[in-house]
Amino acid sequence: MTMETKYQKIEGIVARELSCSAHAMEHVMRVYNLCLHLTKYELNVDRDVLKTAALLHDIARVKEFNDKTGNIDHSVLGAKMAEKILRTLGYSEEQIAHVKHCIAAHRFRSKVKPQTKEAKTLFDADKLDVLGAIGIARSFMIAGQYGQKIYSDISIQEYLKDNVVEEKADGRVRDISKHTPNLEFELKFKLVSERLYTQKAREIAKERLQFMENFFEKLKREIKGEC
Repeated sequence: MTMETKYQKIEGIVARELSCSAHAMEHVMRVYNLCLHLTKYELNVDRDVLKTAALLHDIARVKEFNDKTGNIDHSVLGAKMAEKILRTLGYSEEQIAHVKHCIAAHRFRSKVKPQTKEAKTLFDADKLDVLGAIGIARSFMIAGQYGQKIYSDISIQEYLKDNVVEEKADGRVRDISKHTPNLEFELKFKLVSERLYTQKAREIAKERLQFMENFFEKLKREIKGEC
């Protein structure tokens, strides 16, 4: 079986698993393409491992979204799901371990840190897709899907205590319906650029983050009835 055939089979499996609009195949393929773009500026990257991990990185997203306990971490569960899929497709044990690490380490709110070039590249590509115009669009897609308000004036400390595991900015959100796009911006988006690993990703993030900063400032003013 060729690698291209394996990618096609993986893509089909992932497409069946995903139903959340902001984490559907459109997101997966944007991350996939961003990974390929970033590899143009990095040396000695295993593109087969990276492509595979990019396609599988959010396979457990829907299961996490549907879990109201906050116990399911899609990066952890996704790595386990990927292992079974890759073994049936004839990936080597070394490749499987490598891909599993990429998936387990791709999440912003994760205790597992990327240790390989492939894992760092996937992490950066996934984070870039929450920034800029596409990041804003995705935030409001999620807000609509889960009945969120478009803006919240709650203090960050109060919100962390009420709805975030361990009351930490990088903790998992317990009830996504209580979240809002501007809270996600404050708790996650603002912190993204300082966590990126590759120089090219940091350059892209700087421009995208400024765009978002301007947007949420204007949104706040308009909500208050200001010009």
